Amino acid sequence: MLDEAKLNQFVGQMLGDLGGASSVALVRIGDALGLYRTLHAKGAMTCAALAAQTGVHPRYLREWLSHQAASNYLAYDPATETFALPPEQAMVFAVADSPVYLMGAFDLMAASLDNQAKVQAAFKTGGGVAWGDQAGCLFCAVARFFRPGYHNHLVSQWLPALDGMAARLERGAKVADVGCGHGWSTVLMAKAFPATEFVGYDFHPGSIEDARAHARAHGVTNARFEVATAQDFPEADFDMVTCFDCLHDMGDPAGAAAHIRRSLKDDGTWMVIEPMAGDRLEHNLNPVGRLYYAASTMICVPTSMSQEVGTALGAQAGEAKLREIIGSGGFSRIRRAAETPFSMVLEARP
Repeated sequence: MLDEAKLNQFVGQMLGDLGGASSVALVRIGDALGLYRTLHAKGAMTCAALAAQTGVHPRYLREWLSHQAASNYLAYDPATETFALPPEQAMVFAVADSPVYLMGAFDLMAASLDNQAKVQAAFKTGGGVAWGDQAGCLFCAVARFFRPGYHNHLVSQWLPALDGMAARLERGAKVADVGCGHGWSTVLMAKAFPATEFVGYDFHPGSIEDARAHARAHGVTNARFEVATAQDFPEADFDMVTCFDCLHDMGDPAGAAAHIRRSLKDDGTWMVIEPMAGDRLEHNLNPVGRLYYAASTMICVPTSMSQEVGTALGAQAGEAKLREIIGSGGFSRIRRAAETPFSMVLEARP
């Protein structure tokens, strides 16, 4: 029999989900037009004042502000008819270096919707959707999403958690950042360790061009970027190889693990950053797992399935499966060195 209480509870959940989905476009408009940044810098403002400050039409802005207040994204004071961006919300919408800055996640949601037709067709054929064929600037969204975590944790926490590696980088070493994308991780490390030589590899030429531009903009001279896959990048004798949130996207992660082992010195380290996940589905039935399974369905699995082998680990592979893949490449010592609610950091040694 139908349980009306459960039905009403589920409809309430759906209203919340639909409210979030309907907010994606509006949040991205607020970001693109500088509305959040202006409120963060100027404080509480009326609709007319914010419209004048940002050069937008007040009638559109009034509707946008009303939605944001109804969503608890902005605070509204009916006595003064002003809208404000609370400091907690500012950490999500306006402070780009915040560890919980989520504008990249909203960009990913939009890219996933744009990509629906291609992924839906792949459901029928079992084929893939190549990284370079994804809709929109998915690569930009991915880089923007992961950047806050790297900015806040990579140099201060993750690298020091590796056995002796921070001191080695300080003295001067050779590092490959495999699957570097737009190069945020590579540039952050290069700036922190100027005595070390970094090379970023990625199989997507457009991302490599952006990584080179990023390095130039930050005045980084000890990092370079080359187009190559994780299974065939040309150099060797590395002190450290890193893979940031990309091993599960690879068609042949076991082949990548074997090639990375061959490229490392015998006392070298492979640092693998992957999305946080438990080893069983029931361990991942939570808000973070929900987001990662969505991204995995729309982005990660199609990307892997488009490549040779097509292992399709998925974004929620879990540590046990990752250890199996890493170990198959010739790494015998694997440990979880650090973690955040979104990421796990594995240290692998021969």
